[in-house]
Amino acid sequence: MREFVWLECTVCGWRNYRAQKETRGSDRLERFKFCFNRKSCGKHTLHKENRKK
Repeated sequence: MREFVWLECTVCGWRNYRAQKETRGSDRLERFKFCFNRKSCGKHTLHKENRKK
């Protein structure tokens, strides 16, 4: 079974990306992605999983 999770920027806290992930036996997602918040980021930063239900 798969679920949708949000990837949140660790620098500014914006939720920029939505991704699917496997629910069974998986760790939290961490990816280096581009943050679209131009006021504080506007560069590639670490994005971590944040579940929004």
